[in-house]
Amino acid sequence: MRLTGPIARAGMALAAAMLLAGTNHVEPKPGEKRASELFGAHQQGSKQRPKVIGYYSAGCVAGAEELPETGPTWQAMRLSRNRNWGHPDLISFLKRLSVEATQHGWAGLYIGDLGQPRGGPTTSGHASHQNGLDADIWMLPPKRLNLSRAERESLSSISVRTNDQRNINSNWTPAHMAIIRAAAKDDAVDRIFVAAAVKIEMCKRAGDDRDWLQKVRPLYGHNYHFHVRLKCPRGSPQCKKQTPVTKISKGDGCDKSLEWWVTDYLNPPKADPNKKKPPKKKPKPAPRRGKDMIMADLPRQCRGVLQSE
Repeated sequence: MRLTGPIARAGMALAAAMLLAGTNHVEPKPGEKRASELFGAHQQGSKQRPKVIGYYSAGCVAGAEELPETGPTWQAMRLSRNRNWGHPDLISFLKRLSVEATQHGWAGLYIGDLGQPRGGPTTSGHASHQNGLDADIWMLPPKRLNLSRAERESLSSISVRTNDQRNINSNWTPAHMAIIRAAAKDDAVDRIFVAAAVKIEMCKRAGDDRDWLQKVRPLYGHNYHFHVRLKCPRGSPQCKKQTPVTKISKGDGCDKSLEWWVTDYLNPPKADPNKKKPPKKKPKPAPRRGKDMIMADLPRQCRGVLQSE
């Protein structure tokens, strides 16, 4: 059965929507450094008033705050990446969610990548996490919060999804659902990305309290962590909002089109050989994204963030 509907349509275009980059298609100058090299060279945030600039996958952050490596209810992981920076609203959110986790039997949270000290593209990994509003939270329940720096580099999270991507596995617990529910109910949160099997399971178990489910979005690659994305904060007029979830799906997002992620997405239907093909159009240059971006792909204000002390 081929499913259609808002989630199916959104799924087919989701990568493009999430990873939107610049559209000016300026060619790099000979020897020009990539934006990822320029932003990656900074070890500290800029001495500016905190402000989010641009989009989640094409932006930067002024006056970013560092999430302390260790707190009473959290530990930042993979410290060698220096990606535990974000807008102060993000740091505050992570601290309060880590306290919430202790109410559900966890010692706190293991927190993965936020962003670089001044945001921007990275030389590896994420195409998003650029404007200080994204954070990855591990699915691994912490057993202790005194991991050494070396342990934080070697320890791995756990997958909560089966290898065929269709169902949750035995690692998934009610505590996972309770913590993600608490995150989704936080007013600062715009959306949360999880594996499709996780969203389906939550839809089954939510009961009558379901409005928060709309913020939980299915997306490939989110079985070892869940990805929280905050709304544009006050005082950041240059922050570019993502399409509201209300325009992507209705209600809790648990309609039949959610099944697209475990049916047609995993096993695409064969194309109809008799279907008339539309005339070919001249392809537009694909926007650069992630590590391939140059400064021309980012808002002009990001130059000032780089140049600030």
